[in-house]
Amino acid sequence: MTSVITGDIIKSRGQISPEIWIKALKDALSYLSNDKVYWEIYRGDSFQIEIKDIHSSFIAAVYIKACIKSIHGLDVRLAIGIGNKTYEGENVTESNGEAFIFSGETLETLKKEKQNLRIKTNNNEIDEALNLYFKLALISMDSWTVNLAEIVKLSIEKPKALQSELGELTGINQNAVSTRQKRAHLDEIKELDLMYRKKINALI
Repeated sequence: MTSVITGDIIKSRGQISPEIWIKALKDALSYLSNDKVYWEIYRGDSFQIEIKDIHSSFIAAVYIKACIKSIHGLDVRLAIGIGNKTYEGENVTESNGEAFIFSGETLETLKKEKQNLRIKTNNNEIDEALNLYFKLALISMDSWTVNLAEIVKLSIEKPKALQSELGELTGINQNAVSTRQKRAHLDEIKELDLMYRKKINALI
């Protein structure tokens, strides 16, 4: 069993310098998987990545969103698919199986529904619960400013770092780090990540 995130950049064509977000996207995907066989950017602003640890797929999606929203005016649609992998291609877009089909189909649904994060598995009950949680989480995540997205990105990259250490990296004080994490609802996102991991266990 594996997980696949398929996504596309929202409003990418409005950017004067696409190389800025392309670099940010490549950096995000290579951070999540240092083997380029498991991720690919295609059709200009679409991408796919296989996250072999299915429990990590939600926080991986949050990380991608934080990286893209660190660029002013941009956002990203993300579709998580979890299921079997029946064929391993030379790159991720050539591989096949439930996870890949679920993820690709769900991205098309997102475009129609104008929602930015959704999951599909072979368990409708789990999907229903998690997609409701996602819808609520997006109230905060879709509203992240560049500063909030940057602090979420850094907090995921350095989960054991103290707020004072994160402050040194970003040039702000510890209080400002704490304020930004609260405004980004980082604690609630971490709680949702724990809930996600528990729910996903039922698929194994």
